Amino acid sequence: MAGIASYGAYVPRTRLPLSALGGRPAQEGGPEKAVAWNDEDAVTMAVSAGVNCLRGLDRSQVDGVIFASTTCPFQEKLGAALLAKALDLRRDVRTTDLGGSLRAGTSALRAAIDAVRAGSARRVLVVASDCRMAAPGSSLEASLGDGAAAFLISDENPVLVFDGDFAVADEIVDLWRTREDAFVHSWEDRFVVQEGYLPNLVEAVLGTMRALGKDAGDFARVAFYGPDARSHGSVARKLGLVAEQVQAPLFGRLGNAGCAFAPLLLAAALESLTPGERVIVASYGDGAEALAFTANEHLEKLGPRRGVSWHLERRRPVASYDRYLKARNLNATEWQSASGPGLSATVHHRERDEDLALLGQQCKACGAIQFPKQRLCESCFAKDDFAPVRLSDRTGRVVTYTFDFFFPTPDPPTVVTVTDVDGARIHVQLVDVRPEDVKPGLPVGFEFRRIHSAGGRPNYYWKASPAEEGA
Repeated sequence: MAGIASYGAYVPRTRLPLSALGGRPAQEGGPEKAVAWNDEDAVTMAVSAGVNCLRGLDRSQVDGVIFASTTCPFQEKLGAALLAKALDLRRDVRTTDLGGSLRAGTSALRAAIDAVRAGSARRVLVVASDCRMAAPGSSLEASLGDGAAAFLISDENPVLVFDGDFAVADEIVDLWRTREDAFVHSWEDRFVVQEGYLPNLVEAVLGTMRALGKDAGDFARVAFYGPDARSHGSVARKLGLVAEQVQAPLFGRLGNAGCAFAPLLLAAALESLTPGERVIVASYGDGAEALAFTANEHLEKLGPRRGVSWHLERRRPVASYDRYLKARNLNATEWQSASGPGLSATVHHRERDEDLALLGQQCKACGAIQFPKQRLCESCFAKDDFAPVRLSDRTGRVVTYTFDFFFPTPDPPTVVTVTDVDGARIHVQLVDVRPEDVKPGLPVGFEFRRIHSAGGRPNYYWKASPAEEGA
């Protein structure tokens, strides 16, 4: 009885008003989309979604990680291994990347379910995350958004039990991006919808219903991918769904989040499902696939999650389109980004526990917590007698801070702090905060972010952000 045992989501706080596209003045209160900011990408969003999914759970019980993305910053480097380290999972965890398709998110769900049902793993974390870019001024620019969703697949107390699925493959040149392309390309919109999206998605959903001996009226929610609101509505009508059954696609609030889009809608559906209700999640990309689940009594015992609605409420509008272009490195500059080897691979390897997992150490003699690692305890001077302790899921407090107006950022100043975490002092940047709101004693949590890019690759670390109420 494999299924989804927990879930989490991440939607960037930053919102780009669609009225600002093309350099027009931004208008508050209108349609918008979620955009990853200058220190965020598919990896950082995936880590945040994974943290929210595993909140309150024993991370040592996770046997595998599947990372689904079409926009992983690395072409040849395992993103799932980076997630596993940042989430402080076991060293013997199985790690896999899936990409190359907008169906990668649902394909990862199916692969994890197969692994659990086959007995090769007991708990598998699936994270779908995408940060796709459309060319400035293109027709796709208004519809693409960023986000990530995470699910823990298990056969122990699942809140959604997997019932069945159906998939179709269809070779069609409608949306594509080559290795050299920065932007998503699309063929003519009518062709994409009429020849690709509409027939394939309808076939996958109806195929799932037929395989289970059900019809549209048996499902409380149907969460499915859509390139835009109009096309999404056309599928709903073809399937004979009433408005209450269609999971809101969030156009004008989130945007089309690529392979994470359908998983995000499934996470949103989980916030309102009740035991006994059925749900279908369906995605599209060179064909389509749909998975069906049934909610059970464990859903009510899961407790509140940092899901889609929680993230949509915490928003920060972009001041201007030019600032958005700068955050995405889309503005023309005289000099290209620095080349060279970048951060030493030896240093990265030696310090990865601190940099990626934010592991400190706790003295076994007196209990004092320190960061980074060192041989002597600063409190009792005991030597080489420490146990590792994860700091990323704790709450810290700002001790001192400074405003740096010279560090390159689309939103100067950069706020740099010394933050206390249960006695450990950490030097970190503070993000998602207005300068006037920074003060000593400010409670903060931690977010996995890109600290800089050097040597042609991103480098990651943790940053502080104001602690918020919620799950």
